[in-house]
Amino acid sequence: MPTSLIEGSSLLALDIGSTTTRASYFDVVDGRYRFIAVGQSPTTAAAPVNDLGQGVRQAIADLEVLIGRRLMDDDKHLILPAQPEGTGVDNLVSILSAGPAIKTVVFGLLSEVSLESVQKLAHSTYLRLVDVIGMNDKRQTHEQVDAILRQMPDLILISGGTEGGASHTMKKVLEVVGLSCYLLPEDKRPAVLYAGNQDLADEVKASFEKLVPMLHFSPNIRPSLEIENLEPAEKELASMYPRIRQRQMMGVEEISALSGGKLFPTSFAQGRMIRFLSNISEKATMNVDLGASSTTVSGAMGGRLSLNVFPHFGLGEPLSGLLRHTTIEEAMQWLPIDISADIVRDYMYTKAMYPATIPATTEELAIEQSLARQILYLAVRQALGNLPKARPPRAGLMPNFDPIFASGSVFAAAPTLGQSLLMLLDAIQPTGFSTFILDQGNLLGILGAAAECNTLLPIHVIESGAFINLGAVISPLSNAGAGTLILRARLTYDNGEETMVEAKQGAIEIIPLVVGRTGNLRLEPVGRTDAGIGFGRAYRVDGVQGSALGVVIDARGRPLRLPSDAARRRELLKKWLWTVGG
Repeated sequence: MPTSLIEGSSLLALDIGSTTTRASYFDVVDGRYRFIAVGQSPTTAAAPVNDLGQGVRQAIADLEVLIGRRLMDDDKHLILPAQPEGTGVDNLVSILSAGPAIKTVVFGLLSEVSLESVQKLAHSTYLRLVDVIGMNDKRQTHEQVDAILRQMPDLILISGGTEGGASHTMKKVLEVVGLSCYLLPEDKRPAVLYAGNQDLADEVKASFEKLVPMLHFSPNIRPSLEIENLEPAEKELASMYPRIRQRQMMGVEEISALSGGKLFPTSFAQGRMIRFLSNISEKATMNVDLGASSTTVSGAMGGRLSLNVFPHFGLGEPLSGLLRHTTIEEAMQWLPIDISADIVRDYMYTKAMYPATIPATTEELAIEQSLARQILYLAVRQALGNLPKARPPRAGLMPNFDPIFASGSVFAAAPTLGQSLLMLLDAIQPTGFSTFILDQGNLLGILGAAAECNTLLPIHVIESGAFINLGAVISPLSNAGAGTLILRARLTYDNGEETMVEAKQGAIEIIPLVVGRTGNLRLEPVGRTDAGIGFGRAYRVDGVQGSALGVVIDARGRPLRLPSDAARRRELLKKWLWTVGG
């Protein structure tokens, strides 16, 4: 299909989430690709419709009204490719995160080698581990088979055995998998991905090809004890994802066919863009996506990508189980107003049953934002060990990432951009210098999918200002007491004017730098303060871009510690909120 700017091809991108389906339209304007508009509809995967296609057609119909162009014919079929009279669209890509987490059993050998790697692979997309079986599993073979029969998984991931290594133990693993699949009803047998010792690949193919509905292979994810290679397996898993979803939800097969196979898990498409942005900027880049059914935390640096998807963390159905991972007191610690625990619990369970509802009162908004902070905090902390590190921070602290992208309706729909940034700062607790970018239109995953058929489009859209620059954030590290001067910051604007701010431990300071302006920032730590490149070391950041909040100095300390006294804590939260314009 044409991708040149001269021939200019339009693109329709479908983003099918657990609560909302979006249809985004891109076309050439003044010689460059631009994001034109987005149509939305409730996702129709669940009852009473039980067909994703209905929600997709509603979203496209909404888009047609906005762009004044027919994309579907009278029978509501997409017109593909675009017609000479101006109807239809040239390309279609789709990303999907709707649906329950895919029940998965993983097999490996050593717990700190192949089993660890295959669990990382499982966490790269929307899977729920229901069993983990390794060489040290104390259950007898029949007990392992019984466990698999009870769980009836949708997917089995097999790893283990270094290249050219012994294969006897791996053959025992394959026997358990084969027997389990044979005993399951034919229509309930799982898909299988083999990512182990390649010497056994032919044997695996002969044993499983006619036994399971889907059998895929990838290079060994642990070819040696020292090397881990997840990328090919992640790509293979992403290609399996639509076919697994076809067995679970109506409409996926139709959408996949229309997309010409360009239907990807949202997390995979987001990761592709994060890796690309990291490569062109040569910086460690991060993305967080807080959705209704899951939370994704991904980071990339030097070509390495870490994808971490948490189906048990989300602002929808997962709220019903949130208190298995935290306490109600921790979930409420971010509330700036006095609300009882019973009201917070009621909100959590109601939101779990009706995830598409939005906060209707000031109290509900405060609860939702408090829950969002705690959920994202937990997800980031769980992902911490897997994220790439540009410079090792203090133990337990976030490595430095710049930029940090964020998406999710709780951030995009916040009443002010200051509230969006403060939620992210409280949850992620960055260190050093970071630029926060709000993906208000959920475009990051769409652009990752679009790159499959048009490599120019993602670059042009990113450069077009479709994302919101929330602010440049400096998060100094210091052991000084509250109220102690720890950092001097001088911003020289592009017109020669200067502003200087002295930041004290425990405070948030803001230096205005509006969109369209640039400045050079000089940071001078006081005493034993690390502003991003080492204790006591001053440095300069040139070409800081103007943004919604300008330059933000978050001197509240890392890790961020809130007062134990509830009244004092609420007053402090209100003060921080007022500072960022919340």
